[in-house]
Amino acid sequence: MASYSIGQAARLLGVSSETVRRWADGGKLAMVRDGAGRRVIEGVALARFARERGAGLHAVPEDDVPTSVRNSFVGIVTGVRVDDVAAQVEVQSGPHRLVSLVTREAVEELALEVGVTVTARVKSTSVHIDLP
Repeated sequence: MASYSIGQAARLLGVSSETVRRWADGGKLAMVRDGAGRRVIEGVALARFARERGAGLHAVPEDDVPTSVRNSFVGIVTGVRVDDVAAQVEVQSGPHRLVSLVTREAVEELALEVGVTVTARVKSTSVHIDLP
């Protein structure tokens, strides 16, 4: 079974090592000792914690309309570039930066501008996963 050091867990969760230690000391994140006596987080426990934490970070508002798209990220618009036909909209959702190409008409109809809170929905038929 995979296990992760405090530093590795911190990088995966996008926080400092000290935050991971505080979560562990506070009982929020389970740690065990490895054969050398070092504190580590088992992979299954880290995955569960990351999922629970992610649900809170990117929660979709309760009054949102039903949709088949399961990958929803609430965030703030950090950039909008518009030309004659198309537009590029950048959204920051927690540690995630999402970039969407939409029509100029969509930007105008939705009144998208820097500082507006939005929900970015991602649906893909192809997802690539690489090992580090």
